[in-house]
Amino acid sequence: MKSYFTSRSDRARVTVGMVTHRTSLFVMVLIACVFLLLDRAEATVFERAREAATDAVTPVLEIFSGPVSAVREFLAGIQGYLAVHEENARLREENARLLAWQAAAQQLQRTVNRYNALLNVPVDPSLEYATGRVVADDGGPFRRTLIANVGALNGVERGQAAVDEHGLIGRIVGVGNEAGRILLVTDLNSRVPVFVEPGRRRAILAGDNSDLLRLDYLESDEGIEPGARVVTTGEGGLIPPGLPVGVVAGERGGIWRVRSATRFDSIDYVRVLRFSFPSGIEDPGIGLPDAAERVSPPEEDLATQPDEVGDATADDVAVQPDAVDDATAIDPAAATEAAGEDGQED
Repeated sequence: MKSYFTSRSDRARVTVGMVTHRTSLFVMVLIACVFLLLDRAEATVFERAREAATDAVTPVLEIFSGPVSAVREFLAGIQGYLAVHEENARLREENARLLAWQAAAQQLQRTVNRYNALLNVPVDPSLEYATGRVVADDGGPFRRTLIANVGALNGVERGQAAVDEHGLIGRIVGVGNEAGRILLVTDLNSRVPVFVEPGRRRAILAGDNSDLLRLDYLESDEGIEPGARVVTTGEGGLIPPGLPVGVVAGERGGIWRVRSATRFDSIDYVRVLRFSFPSGIEDPGIGLPDAAERVSPPEEDLATQPDEVGDATADDVAVQPDAVDDATAIDPAAATEAAGEDGQED
């Protein structure tokens, strides 16, 4: 019995579902047809209804449009703020990179200016030189020295002059393979032969560990005035001539003082001049006979012919070293003239 009623209820449920589905589909199709007919028959009715609905909704939309616009602007402001923050961070990074490039460019410009200034120092263009940078101030209370990164590998030797863009600063007193020690002209042990222009008065420029240099052994101070230019003479063969050193500052206690053209506390680049003084003298080619070629007369002739010395000719005088003094031995023309005079006396 139970199964019987259950099967009947299932069949009834299926039948009701089928009827409902078919009925709803029919109703929807019927409503659609009615709307189509009404739209074609009375189009103005729907237009009026739509306008009425629009008029009814417009005040509501106006009320809500203000808050909606405010929210939209607020969101746009937040997005703009985020964009500005990102742009600001990007600009900060770019500015930092540009500042780094600017610092590098300025350093390079300063280096180029220093090199150009070094090249403008009036030196002999035939001189070779080595350019380096000052890496340490090795001075103290009793000495004034600098260390530059140029040494024997750069052709630097002891005694060579060192200059900066203003003129002479000192000379090399110690040389390593890659570094050299510069004794400044202000050091107590520095001595440089100089000219005081315009009269070219010779003197020795001496340092005394002060900012002003001394002029020792000055030939004459006549015509010397403050501001007179002081240059090297080149005597001694270590320092090239004509290098500017400074200007005369004045006289103190009977000693003329010189103010160096260089600021020793701001030296960064130096140029070491590879100057070599000529050490040999070439033969002028006057044709003097060598010592081996000067042959004395045989002793037999001198012993057997003592009376014929008074009858000596110019040729005999030329071969007798005792008959010619030191001046005629050096000058052949003088020897010939002396021999001619002896011949005339005979």
